[in-house]
Amino acid sequence: MPELILIVIRSLIAFLLLFIMTRIMGKKQISQLTFFDYCVGITIGSIAATMSVDQNVKALNGLVSLFIWGIFPIVLAYAGMKSLKFSNITDGQPAVIIDKGKILEKNLKKNLMNLSELMLLLREKGVFHVSDVEQAVFETNGELSIMLKSEQQPVTPKTLGISVAKEHGPTILIMDGKIMKKSLEHLGYSKLWLLQQIQQQGAKNEKDVFLAQMDSKGRIYVDLYQNVNETNKLERPVLSEILTNIHAELEGFARQTDDPNAKQIYTKQANNLKEKMDKILPYI
Repeated sequence: MPELILIVIRSLIAFLLLFIMTRIMGKKQISQLTFFDYCVGITIGSIAATMSVDQNVKALNGLVSLFIWGIFPIVLAYAGMKSLKFSNITDGQPAVIIDKGKILEKNLKKNLMNLSELMLLLREKGVFHVSDVEQAVFETNGELSIMLKSEQQPVTPKTLGISVAKEHGPTILIMDGKIMKKSLEHLGYSKLWLLQQIQQQGAKNEKDVFLAQMDSKGRIYVDLYQNVNETNKLERPVLSEILTNIHAELEGFARQTDDPNAKQIYTKQANNLKEKMDKILPYI
């Protein structure tokens, strides 16, 4: 068999096995990369590369080696789930570096970290004064977790005792020119309604839209393809935009409230406004 074809076959086999093992090992191998995970990743990559191009290495031996190195993290992960002591041995333990605004020099030296590196990690978290830190923990994956002192923490509505309306994440209605039918049905809107909304922002149909999403208040963000002529945007009077926003907010309030009476009132008013809009908008 020609050498080039053999390399292609061996590379495909190594790639497939590597892909399968990566899926089995899960996202932890990437998101929480400890020193052990780092070593395992380098070793597996080295074995796969060697098996692909070095014909002195038997394909079966390379596959067995890949399989063994892929099994190691899985076995250790399950063992760590059963035993905290074992997990501390393999992954290490987090260390408190700063406590009540005071740097703990012993823990700093134990983790082979100097002041410059500590200040770098603090600045990455947006902290420039050590005295602002209540506690800083050096995690096993090399990240620094910081808790600021109470007076340095940002103010939230809960801190001020202010109640705010519930919000949910934005819902994608159109992606890459295709309408997300399930999302639209879940929100209770029709395709015709969606087309009306995107046409107000310059699109002829859904194929002109790269992304359209709706927030919890019923506001729609539309991003058109670059090749869509901006001069084709429909210039609608201010009144129509105001009515459309009010209608969207009424429907949003109806979905958010848990009070049946309020939900009924909001829905009724939204329907009444929609009837008026259907009669008025064609003439403005």
